[in-house]
Amino acid sequence: MATGLGNLSGKVALITGASSGIGAATAVLLSRLGASVALTGRKEENLKKVGEQCLDKPLLIPGDLVKEEDTKRVLDTTISHFGKLNILVNCAGILELGSIENTSLEQYDRIFDINVRSIYHMTMLAVPHLIETKGNIVNVSSVNGIRSFPNVLAYNMSKSAIDQFTRCTALELAPKHVRVNSVNPGVVISELQKRGGLNEEAYAKFLERAKETHALGRPGQPEEVARAIAFLASDDSSFITGASLPVDGGRHAMCPR
Repeated sequence: MATGLGNLSGKVALITGASSGIGAATAVLLSRLGASVALTGRKEENLKKVGEQCLDKPLLIPGDLVKEEDTKRVLDTTISHFGKLNILVNCAGILELGSIENTSLEQYDRIFDINVRSIYHMTMLAVPHLIETKGNIVNVSSVNGIRSFPNVLAYNMSKSAIDQFTRCTALELAPKHVRVNSVNPGVVISELQKRGGLNEEAYAKFLERAKETHALGRPGQPEEVARAIAFLASDDSSFITGASLPVDGGRHAMCPR
């Protein structure tokens, strides 16, 4: 079992977007901190590979959270299997390039359906169970929710929506002892940007540029964000709610010179 972070023994965690990147790293870490984990993602093979890295055998529930019936099935299956829910990590998300001049309504809807609507729906379904356990929610936002960047307009808007969603639900659920926080990663080495439209050459330049755009001089690793999620999901952060925690190597604090 991992040390140096909160003990999650006896806790049940549902992690969306768990088949790659930050979601996968979070799944592995929370399992090693003692949590029983339910993992969902769209790619079943990738989900199985992540499951093999977890400390105990996790519950794998492939699904597409854009589909309302899949979201309900994922939550219901988790509760049916474990009997409770203590932690919800909303990590599913996509990135696509585009400005106000070339982002179609179809693209806008696609980004908001997965980055905002699916999180709203999953949280809505999970809240009654989290109230029962006095559990908590960690949403995965982005530095793009805090700062403005060109040519990723719909993505930026979706992440700022998640930050507002985090604060509002934190206030609504605080009287019921359910905490809600978000992490706001900077550039993290994963498949997100390549899936969003960057080819290998452009991605290599993007990572090289990250050395200048992040105060710590490098992009982050999924495991570094996972550790912040684990902290917010644990009792170590028992007096923190409504917070958006940058895990971005200082990028949110930087200005061009």
